[in-house]
Amino acid sequence: MRTAHGLAAVATMAALAALGTQTAVAQTAIPSEPANAVNLVDGLEGVFGTHAARRSGARGVCAAGEFVGNKAGAAVSKASVFSGKPVPVTLRFSVGGGNPNAPESGKGVRGLAAQFDLPNGEQWLMANISAPFFTAATPDGFLAFLEARKPDPATKKPDPAKIAAAAAKYPDFKPQMEWVAKTGVPASYAAVNYWSTHAFKFTNAAGKTQFAKWMFVPVTGQEFIADDKLATHAKVFLEDELKGRVSQIPVEFDMVLQLAQAGDPTDNATVAWPDDRKKVVAGRLKVSAVTDKAACDGINFNPLVLPTGIEGSDDPLLAARAGSYAVSQARRLAK
Repeated sequence: MRTAHGLAAVATMAALAALGTQTAVAQTAIPSEPANAVNLVDGLEGVFGTHAARRSGARGVCAAGEFVGNKAGAAVSKASVFSGKPVPVTLRFSVGGGNPNAPESGKGVRGLAAQFDLPNGEQWLMANISAPFFTAATPDGFLAFLEARKPDPATKKPDPAKIAAAAAKYPDFKPQMEWVAKTGVPASYAAVNYWSTHAFKFTNAAGKTQFAKWMFVPVTGQEFIADDKLATHAKVFLEDELKGRVSQIPVEFDMVLQLAQAGDPTDNATVAWPDDRKKVVAGRLKVSAVTDKAACDGINFNPLVLPTGIEGSDDPLLAARAGSYAVSQARRLAK
């Protein structure tokens, strides 16, 4: 039997191969070449620099917990994660971006990545963010987003004109940017919603398939720092705050599946489905401890490592993210 690390490595190499053969999207890209796993990671390094941390979600903390699925989840997917039996989960909470020293009181997305260790050697890996929209709709768009934000050598800051030009060519940047601007800064990793943003195909025991997205919703509700308190708030606090919470009582999230209807796009993570789509509470995630960095440092949270009963969609960003995670991990572990 392959080890968990070996399974993830095989899956990431498959994702790299898929990305390499992917047809470039029919859009005029600002970069001079189509996006691929290597230049996407190069783009992240161009914005945030080269360091020993992850190229995205660089600042973060590992945690441990368990997930218990339920019958409502099993009605949507035959995946063993919904059996009703507890499965161990390795987690990583993070601040968006590639700066390992990013202030934690700044506006931006937070991340919740997870590895579910299922029976018979199966795994389910995911990388969720605290916004219902991904940054861009296509790999080329994401590369343009990064290229536009590279600091100018003279000013050491991004050129606003380049950012504006990229946004004009790729209006799909707008949903996440507007969301971040209007949404408060989370007061805790444990008190904010996290979305898959991408659609996945779920198949139940009867063979019925349907597309769904998911969201992890904190059982105790969301908490945000008041805007007038941000200037005086601690710049680094999220890890200690989470440690304090779980030392008292486990942090819990409901996993909510949003089920697609005919016509809902499955290939564009910058478009949220209408809020009236049916939602199913499929189980509960319980976070019981903050752990040492080594507990999750070797996991790349490839979103295409999926259990039987769940498949990827036609979203081109899924393959792009999986391939980029593999390249990023290789560079990080080589340091």
